[in-house]
Formats: sequence, C-alpha cells, structure tokens
Amino acid sequence: MNITKSELLTIAGGSSGYPEEGPPEIAFAGRSNAGKSTLLNLITGRKKLAHVSNTPGKTRTINFYSINDDAFRIVDLPGYGYAKVGKAVSAGWGDMIEEYLEGRKTLKTVALLADIRHKPSVQDVQMYEWLKNFGLSGLIIATKADKISRGQYEKNLNIIRTTLKTEPEAVLIPVSSLLRSGIKELLSELDKLV
Repeated sequence: MNITKSELLTIAGGSSGYPEEGPPEIAFAGRSNAGKSTLLNLITGRKKLAHVSNTPGKTRTINFYSINDDAFRIVDLPGYGYAKVGKAVSAGWGDMIEEYLEGRKTLKTVALLADIRHKPSVQDVQMYEWLKNFGLSGLIIATKADKISRGQYEKNLNIIRTTLKTEPEAVLIPVSSLLRSGIKELLSELDKLV
C-alpha cells in the first residue's frame, strides 16, 4: 500500500459528529504516550496531520482521517492511561470509545499500540480484552523499537503476546518512527484489511 493523500475529515466528540459511514475504517488506540500521533504522521507521510503534543492525554476526541481520496479511513481514538487526567474525563473517553466500537459497521480492526520497552499495563490488557470482545484484536503495533537492541526484540515481543494473551493469528509488528522500521509491514497489513 502506498498512502499518497491524507486529510483530516472530521473531529468528533460523540456519534453525532461521526462522518457518514462509507469506506473501511482502521482505528488506532493506545496509551497517551505510546506514540500514536507520531506513527500516524509517519505512515501518511504528513508531518503535522495528527497533532503531536508534549503533554500526553491531549487527544480528547475521535479524529477521522480520509486516506487516498477516501479509499479508507484512519481513526485516531483518544489515548488512555494518563495519570493527570481526572477519572471523570477518563471515563468519558471510555464511553466515547465504546460507543464507536459498538456502533461503527465499517470498522475493520483496531490497531493497539504498545511500547516495546515495557510490559503492557493493566489498561493495555483491559483495552485488548475489550477489543477481543468486539472481535477487533488482530493487530498490535510495538512502538519505540529503536529504544531497545534488535537482540531484545523477540523477548519483549513475547512479553507483549503473553501479557495480552493474544490469539495465535494476531499480528504483532515492531515499529520505530525514528528509524522508519516496520512501516512497510504495517502498511502491508493495512492493505490486507481494506
């Protein structure tokens, strides 16, 4: 797959703001500091498509991006797990994400981002269980792969698989935005999905 055109379609605070269903959608979810915005900018070839913030937890909406003249859409879900965000706000994001997962017929899968350096958090495990419940747990992206040596990859990927209790067919791709590694594999997987 080659992404040649990408643009922000809409920003939604709930289902009333969603764009009309049409092309397939692939959503991205992860902790507030997992590198989601950086990854989305890298795969689309746009430096500022998704806003990269120095303060985790800034995305409080569901952002829809049109890819290749709306051949498919990328959906950026609010990050979770940032301690400085109040519980009421965090619960609101959970409701917003659940509403999207339950009601969107064109959603193909949710790519869960997990930092390759660390064992997945309790919230990562909860999110993955949630995705399993919706039948959307087939793609995991292990971000920040440049932060560990190649020799540690297999060990750390196994920790992610074991902690999340992934299905055997789940795809786990180590990605480094800095080194641009894993991007071809990720785009190939997105191509299969859409």
